[in-house]
Amino acid sequence: MARASQIALPLDWSAGGSNDGPLIVGASNADAVRYLRHPATWPVRTAVLTGPQGSGRSLIGRLFARDTGGNVIDGHDSVSEEEIFHAWNAAQASGSPLLIIADAPPPAWNVALPDLRSRLAAVPVLTIGDPDDCLARDLIEALFARRGMALAPGVASYIVPRMERSYAMIHRIVAALDAASLEKGGGISIRLTRETLLSQGLIDPDLLERQDDATCR
Repeated sequence: MARASQIALPLDWSAGGSNDGPLIVGASNADAVRYLRHPATWPVRTAVLTGPQGSGRSLIGRLFARDTGGNVIDGHDSVSEEEIFHAWNAAQASGSPLLIIADAPPPAWNVALPDLRSRLAAVPVLTIGDPDDCLARDLIEALFARRGMALAPGVASYIVPRMERSYAMIHRIVAALDAASLEKGGGISIRLTRETLLSQGLIDPDLLERQDDATCR
């Protein structure tokens, strides 16, 4: 899918704070970001955001809190059910939105409190999907830029069609290439990328001849 939506967003949702990485918006997270930017339209004053670790969900939560003044519970299991229940009620009473970040939707939480369970049944669930080709490529480039490292032209486009498509793998690949570059004392070329990722089993050797056919711009 072309990434027409991968542009700088109003309220500066394209950038985090001083300790945050970039928030790249693409097909896998655009619906969630769009919904969170308009809490005044929510049917209830609470939403749940789910997605893989490393997908930027905590960054989205921080940007949401910063720009809406809402409350964020980052990890439904990081607080008690009573705290979630009171936070839900407080959001409805005050009008200040509540975002709960979780690994899974509420039906998988095994909630013991019946009142909380009934409230969560009415809460919209937003899901961040696995990265598409364009988001994966842009995230690789952005993570290296944050480290102050420049990639040789075509490196990210070389990696994407040969890697397991997950946020966890993106972070593993970036860390491996960062370490290899520091060890070798040079830039990150396609040759170094191929040798490093093959030696660590981070790309599929059967896909070495695969071409990048994603149209992102």
